[in-house]
Amino acid sequence: MNIKLALLSFFFAAPSCNTVPADSSAGMSSASSNAVRSSETASGEAGAGEAGTGDSASPVLEPDFQETTKVIRSDFWIAKDARQGAVINARAPSNAARVALNGMRLPISKDGFFLIGFDRDSGSAATLVATLTDGSKVQKTLPVAAGKWRLERINAPYRGGRSSATFRKLRGPEIAQIVAARKIATDAQGWRQDFIWPVKGRISGRFGSQRIYQGKPGSYHSGLDIAAPTGTPYVAPADGVVILATQKPFTLEGNLLMIDHGNGLNSAFLHSSSIAVKKGDTVKQGQVIGKIGATGRATGPHLHWGMKWHKARTDPLLLLPPQ
Repeated sequence: MNIKLALLSFFFAAPSCNTVPADSSAGMSSASSNAVRSSETASGEAGAGEAGTGDSASPVLEPDFQETTKVIRSDFWIAKDARQGAVINARAPSNAARVALNGMRLPISKDGFFLIGFDRDSGSAATLVATLTDGSKVQKTLPVAAGKWRLERINAPYRGGRSSATFRKLRGPEIAQIVAARKIATDAQGWRQDFIWPVKGRISGRFGSQRIYQGKPGSYHSGLDIAAPTGTPYVAPADGVVILATQKPFTLEGNLLMIDHGNGLNSAFLHSSSIAVKKGDTVKQGQVIGKIGATGRATGPHLHWGMKWHKARTDPLLLLPPQ
């Protein structure tokens, strides 16, 4: 009997205080979504961005257990493979004091999470460097896959548009407002969420699409267009803070709404018939924030959703689940 009791005690005893469980990143799904939920907080066209097939999003990235002992992460954890136009959630090694992507320092949350993003024309590789509290460094090179952009080749010469003096006079102050809005940094936590569709409908324009005129490329479409009737409500795809809500239509974007999701990520919604929020408002995912229209330079009612991570233009579709 004593032998049996001893064996039971051996197999079912709690681990010692020196036990270190596997890295918490192993307890997370390898997701196409970039959202991370945690109880800890984290730190047009030519202007706002006119609008690739996208990867569907996967479940929320969160540990499936509570860490009761110290977890040591010796390397970066990256939610998915890097590609042009993508925004990706990542986690730094333990004891990281600083993280940089290609030399640009990035904000990191208390639990070590941060965002990385890649422009439509990003290079084929990127380098992440974490500087630890002891001064040592952890470096990771990320291959960046090319985006699958829709290119249309036109057998005609490129003819760039010419703007009038009146247009230039109006456009300067509009661009200044957009630039100023993008400099606003908030503590919004929407970047940690799974993004949702602001409205569902026919995709009438895709990020990255471009016309090539006898070998000369025109400007690419810098957002996602979703067609819907005028007056159709659209919602916040993630939590955020309103950084711009125009009082009157801009020449190109029309009624323009911009929302900061935190950590350098922001959204711009163009051509609205009306805007339901004002600058400084905190918005929640799923909250109605405006109605679709065709204000500004638009051929029909649709929502143009542009997104930027710092200076990189990114594809909203890569953050979304299938319709």
